[in-house]
Amino acid sequence: MMELIDTHSHIYDEAFDADFDEMLMRAGEASVTSFVMPGIDSSTHGRVIEVADRLPGMAFPCIGLHPTSVGENWRDEIQFVLDHIGDRRFYAVGEIGLDEYWSRDFVKEQILVCERQIELAAKENLPVIIHLREATDDFFKVLSDLKGVDFKGVMHAFSGSYETYCRLLKYADFKFGIGGVATYRNAGIGASLERMSLQDIVLETDCPWLTPVPFRGKRNEPAYMTNTAQKVAQIKGLTYEEVALATSRNARILFGI
Repeated sequence: MMELIDTHSHIYDEAFDADFDEMLMRAGEASVTSFVMPGIDSSTHGRVIEVADRLPGMAFPCIGLHPTSVGENWRDEIQFVLDHIGDRRFYAVGEIGLDEYWSRDFVKEQILVCERQIELAAKENLPVIIHLREATDDFFKVLSDLKGVDFKGVMHAFSGSYETYCRLLKYADFKFGIGGVATYRNAGIGASLERMSLQDIVLETDCPWLTPVPFRGKRNEPAYMTNTAQKVAQIKGLTYEEVALATSRNARILFGI
C-alpha cells in the first residue's frame, strides 16, 4: 500500500493515552508514515513536544494559537508562541485562523492574532495551518490586509466551494486539507473536489475528531485515512495509488519533511 501522510493529527490528545502504541501499529499497517501535529495553545504544547521527541522522523511538531483559544489572556498566549518559536524546529505555524462558530466575543482579537502569526510564519519561512469556521468574509479581509506578505500553507478541513478555492489561490500558495468529511453523505466538498487540482490537495484526519465513514461515531485515528484516500480517488476518477502518491508528495514539499 502506498504511503499516506496525516497532515493534521492530534495524536498527542488525551484520547490516545490508553492505546497509543496500538494506534501507531494500526497506522503503520495502513501505511500512514508521518503525522504533522498542529499546536493549539500553551496548555497542549508540552504534549506536542513529548510525542515529537518520542517519534522522531514520524511526528512533526507545529506551534501556534488556535482561534478558539483566543480569550482574555490572548496577549500571553501569542507571546508564548513568539517566545518559543525558536526553541527547536517546528514545521508550521498553526493551527491558526478564525472561528466565529463557537463565539464572536473575541473576533477582533482573533483577526489580530491570525495576522500576526501569518507574518511570523512568513518571517520564519514556515507554512501556516489555517482553521476557518463561519468566518470566510473576515478571513478574506485578513488576506487583503496582508497583501504583499509572501506565505504558504494549508486550509485545514476545507469544505468550501470551488469558487472559494480559486479565490484563495489568488492570495497565497495554499494546499487544501481533505479529511473524513469528504466521506459523509451529501458532503458539499465532493463537488469542489471533482474540480480541484490533485496538486493542491493534502490528506488529514484531524483525529480524534471528524471520523470518516464507516467509522463515524467512533474516535478518529490515522489508520482511517485509507477511507478518505479511497473516497478522494472515487470522486476524482483516479486510483488510490495516484492519490496517495500525489498527496504525500504535496505534504512533504509543503512541510519540508
